[in-house]
Amino acid sequence: MTSHPDTDAAAGIETTPDFARFAQRNDIFTRAFWDPTVRTKQTDAFFASYRMEAAPRRGDGFTTRDFALRNAAWLVSDIISDRRADAGTREGFQAPIHNDTPVAPTRADIGTPADMAREVKKVAAFFGADLCGITDADPRFLYATRVDTRDMTEAPNDLPEGITSVIVMAHAMDAELVDTYPSALAGAATGREYSHEAAIVMQVAAYIRNLRYEATASMNDTGLVIPYAIKAGLGEYGRNQMVITPQFGPRVRFSKIFTNLPLAHDAPRLPGVRAFCDICTKCADACPVKALPYGPPQISGADPSQIKGVRKWTSDAGKCFGFWAKMASDCAICMRVCPFNRDFSKRHHRVWLRLALSPARKLALWLDRKRGGRAKPAQWWARG
Repeated sequence: MTSHPDTDAAAGIETTPDFARFAQRNDIFTRAFWDPTVRTKQTDAFFASYRMEAAPRRGDGFTTRDFALRNAAWLVSDIISDRRADAGTREGFQAPIHNDTPVAPTRADIGTPADMAREVKKVAAFFGADLCGITDADPRFLYATRVDTRDMTEAPNDLPEGITSVIVMAHAMDAELVDTYPSALAGAATGREYSHEAAIVMQVAAYIRNLRYEATASMNDTGLVIPYAIKAGLGEYGRNQMVITPQFGPRVRFSKIFTNLPLAHDAPRLPGVRAFCDICTKCADACPVKALPYGPPQISGADPSQIKGVRKWTSDAGKCFGFWAKMASDCAICMRVCPFNRDFSKRHHRVWLRLALSPARKLALWLDRKRGGRAKPAQWWARG
């Protein structure tokens, strides 16, 4: 596979000669449908719980009302992902989102790539994206194959010819709900952004097709969004396996558009999150099943759900997903306790951020020692 030494160094990406494109059939969520070493009665119940009106359990945050809100939050995303199930394409998850509008017959005069990049970002913001960056369509991070969801076999991961760019959009999660992780209530923050991003990514892609350019809307499907988001300058990779953005910390979901529209590309930005994560283990300490790594980044690929041949912090996906299945909801304790999970619209948090990204990072970590406690879900419901 071709290396990209200059851009990789700028993005903090380190691959080895053993690097191989990842087959999506091996991601832990897909393995839970076909791999007997992952699939259990609990994992089946986990997926089924998202189709029930309520799946109450004991405990604050897992009531009928909490599950009802979570599942309602996922509704728009579910409608999109289910609409072509008979073709084996779970749109937005195991297949790109189907083009609901054709490429226009007449090509618009779009100006320079820099002009068009500014315009795309303006359009993305208009439809509701919180952040937007653009990078090259690096083929290394496309899935080697996608999944036919009828029988969970491998299927071709095809894109239109001539794709040159990836537009990456970030969608900020509700901070107050994130503070209640782990809970079904907090899962509503995840579902709401999947539903938001489904609409936003489809609308921005439709805009580009109306200019007579190809635009394939994508969520978790088609390619690995984290390296694209980092290369597009939206943030830096952290120990918690998330992209840490300077605006929202790790509290974002990403969508992407593959296009041949001529666009100027953004440069990666590495302000110093890696150096902070080197001395911080709050996410690993807080993980109930110890699925997050300690120590420096290591070469990944020992587990089928790991990307082979990349030096990075890598989680134990089986342990992580097993805990999700046990709760019948997603867990993002690692997001909640992350010192970068702050409201950077507030001045004192911006002051903290400058400390965290400077040689004074140990002071910033000390100042964060009492943050990250779980908020009670019942208090969210009680607020006016």
